[in-house]
Amino acid sequence: MPVLERLIDADAFLEMELLPEYRDNEYELIDGEMVNMTAPGIGHGLLAGVMFMFLWNHVTEYDLGTVAVEAGFRSTHDPHLVLRPDVAFISYAALPKKGRKGLSPVMPDLAVEIASPSDTLSALREKTGLYLRNGTRLVWLVFPDDERVEVHSNSGERQSLGINETLTGGDALSGFRLELGRLFAL
Repeated sequence: MPVLERLIDADAFLEMELLPEYRDNEYELIDGEMVNMTAPGIGHGLLAGVMFMFLWNHVTEYDLGTVAVEAGFRSTHDPHLVLRPDVAFISYAALPKKGRKGLSPVMPDLAVEIASPSDTLSALREKTGLYLRNGTRLVWLVFPDDERVEVHSNSGERQSLGINETLTGGDALSGFRLELGRLFAL
């Protein structure tokens, strides 16, 4: 794989993803460098699917916006940043009206990152900071092995919820409530 000698921006990132040597993997762009995302296991994919389902049901029932899986989001503040949350909610207020091809031009209202065995807590929290500094209002870090979710808001609040507690959408996703026992019932 070629070594990058310069920082790239989101537009160059999109072009590079089309090159044969990059096509078979998923990448994020952090600090102008392409970061290869490790392929998640089946448990990770199932949990992302279940989270998508709960979010999708709520979002469509109340006509709030849309939910995406592994979609690319660029920052309006940082041209060297593209993130791909496992699951994301983007409100109609933030959603571009047309041109939904390619990367979203704004960060999601809610980003969900599901911890993989290769993820470290510090790396996940660092990525959480990137989301929050670039317009995301709420980030959920899901820890399947511990059956808990860490909730981070753009106000700086952080809380850890266990399997017997209820996850809410706060100001980012009005009215959303999920008993975590239902999420981790796989």
